[in-house]
Amino acid sequence: MAYLGEEIRKLGFGLMRLPKNGDVIDVEQVKVMVDKFLAAGFTYFDTAWAYAGSEEAIREALVERYPRESFQLATKNAAWINAKTREDAVAQFTTSLEKTGAGYFDYYLLHNLGNERTHVFDDFDLWNFVVEKKKEGLIRHIGFSFHSTPEELEDILKKHPEAEFVQLQINYADWESPSIQSRGCYEMARKYGKSVIIMEPVKGGMLANPPAPVQEVFKASEPDSSFASWAIRFCADLEGLVTVLSGMSSIEQMEDNLKTMKDFTGLFEKERKTLEEARETFNRIPIIQCTSCDYCAKVCPMEIGISGTFAAMNSYTLYGNYEQAKGSMGFAIDRLGRKHSDACIRCSACEAVCPQHLPIPDLLEKATETFSK
Repeated sequence: MAYLGEEIRKLGFGLMRLPKNGDVIDVEQVKVMVDKFLAAGFTYFDTAWAYAGSEEAIREALVERYPRESFQLATKNAAWINAKTREDAVAQFTTSLEKTGAGYFDYYLLHNLGNERTHVFDDFDLWNFVVEKKKEGLIRHIGFSFHSTPEELEDILKKHPEAEFVQLQINYADWESPSIQSRGCYEMARKYGKSVIIMEPVKGGMLANPPAPVQEVFKASEPDSSFASWAIRFCADLEGLVTVLSGMSSIEQMEDNLKTMKDFTGLFEKERKTLEEARETFNRIPIIQCTSCDYCAKVCPMEIGISGTFAAMNSYTLYGNYEQAKGSMGFAIDRLGRKHSDACIRCSACEAVCPQHLPIPDLLEKATETFSK
């Protein structure tokens, strides 16, 4: 099979979680990260219309400072967020072009297909729209990001052979997960000959600091390697990839990822066995599988700080420090002006957009019980 991205080294800079000064993206630090990334020979950058401030930041840090042919830029259309008409949805593309100043997009994605979100892109005829933009030279490659079952993925791929690639959530912890089904989705994309872009290889940062039992597995194998490096390597070892996206938030994270991937050629058998042991260990710990994408927060009518609540619950589960977990939850929620879990009215709007398929109202109820002591 032929795949896209043969010329792209298998590390992509995910721009969802850029470093900030307060609530504002630290563009000067992003410039340093961009410079290091390109100097190491990596060229793929991933943003989205829905990532607040990201498209403007990458215009200033990358597009205005480097020749357009020296990098690949991807962005996404999230028509299921606030688009009431086809014109609203199409306007996201125009807005992304204006904000990035990129002139064209190397990779353009219909964003977060799966469940109730999938039909929106058909309803607004966006598949034909992106095909037309490709003919006009404003898009080089068409694809979509996806969070659902292998069966739904197959249905989409059958209906839309124009899709050249699929962006999937893949990491060692979710590889055999019955809810995320990383392996099943990856194998379905391979079945249809589609190139794969990997997102969430470090599971929203969770695998950069995994639970203590998982850490011990990795330390026993490679005492000096970061935990994040194991997560990145697991993904980069797969075939048919365009790239593995890492949502880097600091220069230190950038340097660690560059060190991991600069000369990476594949996993050794010993490394594969270590990752298998780590996955089995990780999956025995009952934490909430939230990646802090905050899609739930965008649709919550009560403006609850859902991801901050779940982060605190996981912290308490993993480390057992009640006061620290409760304090961090309060800080994460209050500084954003959001409400606490007891404000939930169980409307379930959050469940409809959750990529992890979490029973959010039930978990919020549990959080209220846990932190009301």
